[in-house]
Amino acid sequence: MADRLTRIAIVSSDRCKPKKCRQECKKSCPVVKTGKLCIEVTPASKLAFISEELCIGCGICVKKCPFEAIQIINLPKDLDKDTTHRYGPNTFKLHRLPVPRPGQVLGLVGTNGIGKSTALKVLAGKLKPNLGRFNNPPDWQEILTYFRGSELQNYFTRILEDNLKAIIKPQYVDHIPKAVQGNVGQVLDQKDEREKKTELCADLELNQVIDRNVGDLSGGELQRFAIAVVAIQNAEIYMFDEPSSYLDVKQRLKAAQVVRSLLRPNSYVIVVEHDLSVLDYLSDFICCLYGKPGAYGVVTLPFSVREGINIFLAGFVPTENLRFRDESLMFKVAETPQESAEEIQTYQRYRYPTMSKTQGNFKLKVIEGEFTDSQIIVMLGENGTGKTTFIRMLAGLLKPDTVEDSDVEMPEFNVSYKPQKISPKFQSTVRHLLHQKIRDSYMHPQFVTDVMKPLQIEQLMDQEVVNLSGGELQRVALCLCLGKPADIYLIDEPSAYLDSEQRIVASKVIKRFILHAKKTAFVVEHDFIMATYLADKVIVYEGKPSVDCIANAPQSLVSGMNLFLSASFHLSLLDPDDENVGQGVESMKTTEITIHGPLVLTC
Repeated sequence: MADRLTRIAIVSSDRCKPKKCRQECKKSCPVVKTGKLCIEVTPASKLAFISEELCIGCGICVKKCPFEAIQIINLPKDLDKDTTHRYGPNTFKLHRLPVPRPGQVLGLVGTNGIGKSTALKVLAGKLKPNLGRFNNPPDWQEILTYFRGSELQNYFTRILEDNLKAIIKPQYVDHIPKAVQGNVGQVLDQKDEREKKTELCADLELNQVIDRNVGDLSGGELQRFAIAVVAIQNAEIYMFDEPSSYLDVKQRLKAAQVVRSLLRPNSYVIVVEHDLSVLDYLSDFICCLYGKPGAYGVVTLPFSVREGINIFLAGFVPTENLRFRDESLMFKVAETPQESAEEIQTYQRYRYPTMSKTQGNFKLKVIEGEFTDSQIIVMLGENGTGKTTFIRMLAGLLKPDTVEDSDVEMPEFNVSYKPQKISPKFQSTVRHLLHQKIRDSYMHPQFVTDVMKPLQIEQLMDQEVVNLSGGELQRVALCLCLGKPADIYLIDEPSAYLDSEQRIVASKVIKRFILHAKKTAFVVEHDFIMATYLADKVIVYEGKPSVDCIANAPQSLVSGMNLFLSASFHLSLLDPDDENVGQGVESMKTTEITIHGPLVLTC
């Protein structure tokens, strides 16, 4: 009995096609051959049904299924009595719940598909937890008895008795224009219950789009608008699902300050965030989620911020003595060493002159600089400072208005570009897309090993491009960008929609590919940890966004980060040997992120 309770069977609803196969799962199951109905498929079935009580965990059906629709997973012991919610037979299962505390920000961190959004729906009162009994769901009295003695009992009692109002900022802000009509100012006026419209519009830089229609907003503007709509309302429970997507570093910090300003002695604030530096700044305590994406998720006990982030990166929960990832996510961040004479001869160097370009009301001045192959240059600046304009000039797509240094000729390069926004218009599978766009690369064993396997493209091959989620699209777009032969790879916000784990994997893929291919990459990245890990050199953009900006020459990581942070937030990226490490900024919540390596980020 104890053994069979620790196994779950997952049948993927979008992959299982009983009418298109010979029902190999049923025919090959040894339990079915003994006459028991372990796997049932009737002519009317849209999905195969697997009985978890009868399943012996042999895994034959997993190997035989032509569509790879079945997963048989052995759960850690004693988890079954902690089941909080299950959607139905052979579907996703959530164990335990995060424990929010009044007057504090709870941060949630975990991979995509692990149950964070499900946990938010349950805590918001929008989804009634069925404790795993989807056929015979319990009533609220039984649910409260189940959580008796924990902080969640008080929380759910308050939701039921005091009728607490919960507001969720959704994960995918792109869908907002379909649901919200009218211009920004009108919508905020309708929702303004706290009389904070003027203050929030200034903090979130919405004044310049106040008369614009919601349907005409860019990704970053939509994100800031969504945060404002939640923050402007009176509620007891505020939930933010990935509030930093599309925002630049400065806007992320502003959004974090707005989220923290919602704290009151009796209010709850819960944030799901994949940018670990923003999560560190925002949270008072953290719950990690682990498990198998799309199959089951387990919520850990609450940890302090530093302990929670380190547990997530290490892949090991000491309180449960449980390892949920084979390897820890470690990445070293170090100052680029002094180049030797041998290295100077080895690398191909490129120089570009001081030049300027005016487009409408926007003027960009680029200071002369140089870069080499096998190098990643991260471009740091707010949105609208001309990062893409500079790359288009390097690619020869835009001609500069003036070139000041006649000795240095403007080089021209072949450029492979991954845009910030990816719209899936290709009407076929991922396999056909890769075959059509990067046929030579995707059949090359080195490219498969370096790029496709780490990005887990194999699992997506037979899926329709239009049906991919945001994170899956991002991984396919990265694969397409790196697969195209070019001199310079411009990668615009590779972290969007990726979870913390995938971000580190994507960073390693980009770094390894650029080094092996002896090419140059220019990366626009607002995730501070990812940018710091990727950068060999940084180009800092200064000036007034969308009006007048300067692109500085490429410089070393520490000096570039210090220039950017001091200009934006009066902060600095410090060396741990420096006596001033840990002295933070008094006007802000002082927090310190140590990234397994010689640098300490101090905010």
